[in-house]
Amino acid sequence: MSTHFPMPLPGTRADTLLWADPYDMDEATRAQIRMMSRSPWVAHLRIMPDVHLGHGATVGSVIAMKSAVAPSAVGVDIGCGMAAVHTNLRLEDLPDDLHGIRSAFEAVVPLGPRGHSRQAPVLRHNLALRNHAAALFAGFRDLRAEGVDSVEAKMIAQCGSLGGGNHFIELCCDEAGEIWLMLHSGSRNVGKVLAESHMRRARHLEHNLHLEDLSFSVFIAGTPEMDDYMHDLHWAQEYARVNRAIMMASIKDALRGILPQVAYDQDIQCHHNYVAQEEHAGEELIVTRKGAIRAGSGDLGLIPGSMGTGSYVVRGLGNELSLSSASHGAGRRMSRSEARRRFSTRDLVAQTQGVECRKDAGVVDEIPEAYKNLEDVIAAQTQPDSPLVEVVARLTTLVCVKG
Repeated sequence: MSTHFPMPLPGTRADTLLWADPYDMDEATRAQIRMMSRSPWVAHLRIMPDVHLGHGATVGSVIAMKSAVAPSAVGVDIGCGMAAVHTNLRLEDLPDDLHGIRSAFEAVVPLGPRGHSRQAPVLRHNLALRNHAAALFAGFRDLRAEGVDSVEAKMIAQCGSLGGGNHFIELCCDEAGEIWLMLHSGSRNVGKVLAESHMRRARHLEHNLHLEDLSFSVFIAGTPEMDDYMHDLHWAQEYARVNRAIMMASIKDALRGILPQVAYDQDIQCHHNYVAQEEHAGEELIVTRKGAIRAGSGDLGLIPGSMGTGSYVVRGLGNELSLSSASHGAGRRMSRSEARRRFSTRDLVAQTQGVECRKDAGVVDEIPEAYKNLEDVIAAQTQPDSPLVEVVARLTTLVCVKG
């Protein structure tokens, strides 16, 4: 079977290209891609190699619409993404026992789905970050989604917290033995509340009532509903970015407390659940990336695997066939419930050997074998026929913090 990319998917209506083998997908995922391609507002659809079934829209998709946007094409974790920074440390600078570093990270970043802190410690001395967070919080009062007022206190408390699921903080080394910090998180509960409110609103609009799947309902440009969603979306995307910036500053301080000689390069930040207005082939389009990153020419991006399998730092090649996009990670190959049925804590210990991390039943659903092979995902995007990115660094996980 050919593995040259991009590939078509028979039965699609809109211009659809895949950097994934459709025969490696389950039928539900193929059906969801076809459904999205039949939306009258979708002009172009691109599928990344980490593709899997999502709610309303496929994870690992790049959806370009003309004068419309589907809130489910972003999902409930608006602005979810990655941050990373290269340090001057080398592998030999680290202590033999890395548990202290893990504990230091866990002490300064609230963890888990309900993790919160009234004020992240780093904000006490980082004036620029504190002012940015204050301006963000002030903008909360202008949000337009129904029911959002009730989560203001939680929104403030969770800014600078990790969350659960596949969110993580990692200390890694690259192939040259140089140390990196990396983290993955999004807009926490407030992003979910905003997303779900706007999804409900979209489902009841008359122009969506004929759709084959109401979960892929859209807002149309020039309408109050579209204006309200885009306003709230941009706020949530900034919340997610600030959330990551606070956590990154916190773990930088924590590492400096253990290794005072550490110095940091410029942070890399990239969303992978977001909307942007872009021009492609002379067309003005509203581009949604759900489980995908922008990979414009020279753009630095981050493509993580699962806990213990490492990550890649990449540079975008600006491939217009892909709408200048690339994958956001390895992508799940089985559901969380299936992973819990199939694997035990003993399996988790074996698959995360050599990584300082949790190895208990609470994170078995994040076990590496629940995800696709990261090397295969990267190979699909660096093959010579239509490459999306070039590799800057291959990172090996040394410490992994999960919520």
